[in-house]
Amino acid sequence: MQRLAALQDDVQYWTGLRQDIQDTQEFFALDDADLFAELEQTTSKLENEVTRAEFRLLLSGPYDRGDAILAIHAGAGGTDSQDWANMLLRMFLRWAERRGFKADILDIMEGEGAGIKSVTVNVRGRFGYGYLRSERGVHRLVRLSPFDAAHRRHTSFALVEVWPDLGDEAPLVIDPNDLQIDTYRASSAGGQHVQKNETAVRITHLPTGIVSSCENERSQTQNREIAMRVLKARLMQLEEEKRRQKLDELKGEHVDAGWGNQIRSYVLHPYQMVKDHRTDHETGNVQAILDGDLDAFMEAYLHHTMNEHQD
Repeated sequence: MQRLAALQDDVQYWTGLRQDIQDTQEFFALDDADLFAELEQTTSKLENEVTRAEFRLLLSGPYDRGDAILAIHAGAGGTDSQDWANMLLRMFLRWAERRGFKADILDIMEGEGAGIKSVTVNVRGRFGYGYLRSERGVHRLVRLSPFDAAHRRHTSFALVEVWPDLGDEAPLVIDPNDLQIDTYRASSAGGQHVQKNETAVRITHLPTGIVSSCENERSQTQNREIAMRVLKARLMQLEEEKRRQKLDELKGEHVDAGWGNQIRSYVLHPYQMVKDHRTDHETGNVQAILDGDLDAFMEAYLHHTMNEHQD
C-alpha cells in the first residue's frame, strides 16, 4: 500500500506538471500582449519546476524515497582516524538536521583515546537513502594531527556504509536457527536503567557472519527489533548484490578503509579543500562541509551516476 501511494503521488505530480506546461503553451498561442507579463512569470516558475523534476528523476531508485541506515568505521590511522570517524558522525548528524530529518544513534563503540571506532545511525526522512547512498565509501582526511606532540601532518581514513531501512516491510525470511543472539550491558549513555540491565542486543547471522547490534533503547525488546531491522537491511543488500553484480546499486563493492580507495578527500593542511574523486566536484569551504552542507556533493554524485547509466 505504501508503494502504491508513492506511485500514485508520482503520477499525480507528473500529470499536473504536464498539464501546467500545456496550459501555458495554449496561452502563448493566443498571442495576447496583455498576457505576456503574466506568462513570463509563469514560464519562469515552470522552468524552475522542470529543473526540480529532472533532479527528482535522479532519486527514482526502488529504495531512494525511504529511510537509511548509516554506519561509520574508523580505518587506518589510529586515534586520528577514530577522531575523524567522530567528525564524520557530527557532519552527517548536522546534514540530517539541516534537512529536517531525524537521526538516531543505534549503536556506538567509543575510541580508546578519542573519537569512535564505529557507529550505526538510523536516518529517517523523505529520500534519506536516495541522498545518503552517495556517501558510501572511504573518506580521507589530511590535517595537522592534534594527537601528535610534534604536530605533524597525518592522513586518516574512515569507511561509510549505507543501506536502505526497509523497516518491517523487508521481504526476507530468516531462519531463527541461523541467528546467535547475545545480550549485554549498554556501554553508552542511557541512564542507570540501561547500564544496570542487559538491555543491549547483538545478533550474529551465522551463515554470513554479519553482526548487528543496538543499545540505544531502554528496552531489550526494542533493541532486538532494531538490531533485526539493521540485519535484514544488510542481508537484503547481499541479495541485491547477487542479482545486480555489475550495477551494485545498493552499496558497491566492499573496500578497505585505507590508501587508494577514497571517494572523497578533506584537506585541512597545507591548504583547505574538499574534493570528490568520482565527480571532481570540490570546494574550499571545508568548515561548511564539516558542518553538514553536503547537498552539492550529493547532487553532483547523483547527476554523475545518471550520466554513467545513460552512457
